Amino acid sequence: MRAIIVEDEVLARQELAFLIEAHSGIEIAAQFEDGLDALKYLQTEEVDVLFLDINIPSIDGVLLAQNISKFAVKPYIVFITAYKEHAAEAFEIEAFDYILKPYSELRIKAMLHKLEGAYAARNQHTEEGHIPISDKVNLWKDEKIIVVDADQIYYASAQEKTTSVITKGEEYSMALSISDFHSRLPQDRFFRCHRSYIVNLSKIKEIIPWFNNTYLLRLHDLDFEVPVSRSRVKEFRQIMRL
Repeated sequence: MRAIIVEDEVLARQELAFLIEAHSGIEIAAQFEDGLDALKYLQTEEVDVLFLDINIPSIDGVLLAQNISKFAVKPYIVFITAYKEHAAEAFEIEAFDYILKPYSELRIKAMLHKLEGAYAARNQHTEEGHIPISDKVNLWKDEKIIVVDADQIYYASAQEKTTSVITKGEEYSMALSISDFHSRLPQDRFFRCHRSYIVNLSKIKEIIPWFNNTYLLRLHDLDFEVPVSRSRVKEFRQIMRL
């Protein structure tokens, strides 16, 4: 694995580099103090992981990560921060992990082990000709990140600037558009059935014909009907073989 460190504090950068080299096989390809310099580097060089401080000059870590999230091949992002409240921002960008300062060697060692495992699994899927799909989804509730299996999600609905995500017993509010949230789900199981709704196809119990040749979807375990819009009916019929 190749990595870069983006951190403007010299001692913190040196300590992190030492811990990475001591506890992993990750190669540190470059180090930067400035977000803009790191972005320029990434436009010509590929790396597998970024260790990224949030408070850096020129372009802060969150903005840099948002730019990186648009790359065709996205590196893992591990945020570095001295402030716990930045965990929410790391979560919104779906960072691999975030590390608090001052560093805990045991915490970093565990993160590096998890990172190398994820990288190995992704490469194995790619070599076998499969697109790597995450079956875990990060959800937000009561100022905590809740990691759930994707199949626990029944449906999601757009609520102005947020997305409401429904599982069997919980409702989560995500500070994401429904399009952005859909992009984080396994595409083979979650269908955008309406501009305001995503449905887990495996949770459909009944398909009820509705007006204008559309449908209402009744789901297992829930007393709720998800609509299929006219613009999505043809694709839905193909998927469900109707």
